Amino acid sequence: MSAQIISGRDISASIRSELEDRVAALREEQGVTPGLATVLVGANPASEMYVGMKNRAAAKLGIHSRQITLDADTTQDELMGVVEGLNADPGIHGILVQLPLPDGLDEAEVLEAIDPAKDVDGFHPLNVGRLLTGSGEFFAPCTPAGVVEMLLRAGHDPEGKEVVVLGRSNIVGQPLANLLLRKARGGNATVTVCHSRTQDLPEVARRADILVVALGRPEMITADYVKPGAVVIDVGSHRLDAPDTEKGYRVCGDVRFDEVKEVAGALSPSPGGVGPMTITMLLSNTVDSATRSTGS
Repeated sequence: MSAQIISGRDISASIRSELEDRVAALREEQGVTPGLATVLVGANPASEMYVGMKNRAAAKLGIHSRQITLDADTTQDELMGVVEGLNADPGIHGILVQLPLPDGLDEAEVLEAIDPAKDVDGFHPLNVGRLLTGSGEFFAPCTPAGVVEMLLRAGHDPEGKEVVVLGRSNIVGQPLANLLLRKARGGNATVTVCHSRTQDLPEVARRADILVVALGRPEMITADYVKPGAVVIDVGSHRLDAPDTEKGYRVCGDVRFDEVKEVAGALSPSPGGVGPMTITMLLSNTVDSATRSTGS
């Protein structure tokens, strides 16, 4: 029997409908319109595409979206000045500096300069620390938060389950493990994080009730890595040459979808899985930030 397909598009649409209602209530009851500022430095085509998608999604929900586009030769001081101005702007509740930045700019300094209360990407050290310790309000990075929300809304609560996360990046693997370990909604799992030095990786992966794959290697994960009936979440996204197709390329994840779907109990596709959830959680963080600004 083929796996249940966990559609990030469908779950994302449901969450965005909820967010649209929250945005309308904030505007009507509090006189507050959530504001998201995106900062794009240089002319990276992929970054331009991602920023455009985020801005369009924000506008569709009624979120005020402001894009600031800077030349590739922008200095560190100039970029820091833009961030400081957005920090001080009461109409902006979320700030996103699109990465990667051009060579010569210090990404860490820029991210640390963002007001943690407006850090809707969840990369500021204060938000990272609060996620780790479970103390105070924080914003979780959008992709890990999206994975947890997908699991919950698809009926696969991680509580009490053995979860194996393949990948230990600061953006996905490590924050996801911390979210899954928390004594909170979407947490209370037993978590193993694997990486390039993990021995007997397929054997470790097959222990998982829930397997999250964020390795960055196209279609690496085959059926041999999956316990029958396990839930598999594919975070990967790759564009591969496919000269025999109309587009000349195809998009895939880290999981060999057609093979794994015959073993897994549930599986998220790529595209159409985690990707839409990442943008949705960015919008959710922005609405949360606007709500917090009212003292509610």
